Amino acid sequence: MELLSRIAELHTTELGAIRIKRNLSLDCDDVVAWCKEQLCSPEALIERKGKNWYATVNGCIITVNAYSYTIITAHKLKIKEH
Repeated sequence: MELLSRIAELHTTELGAIRIKRNLSLDCDDVVAWCKEQLCSPEALIERKGKNWYATVNGCIITVNAYSYTIITAHKLKIKEH
């Protein structure tokens, strides 16, 4: 998996960190470390679509740019109601 082999390059912007914390209601100082931990989880389902990687794990989706390895955003998974 290309994303995991380059996990050390993962980073985000200051605004990205704020957005991720808000979207996931995180209470941690190091958002990048938190995301790395999630991505390395055996439960993580990682797929590439176009210019981004999407990792679904522990009830959220983490979006990473495939070229710059910037964590763009993360969202809680929306539960589909029938």
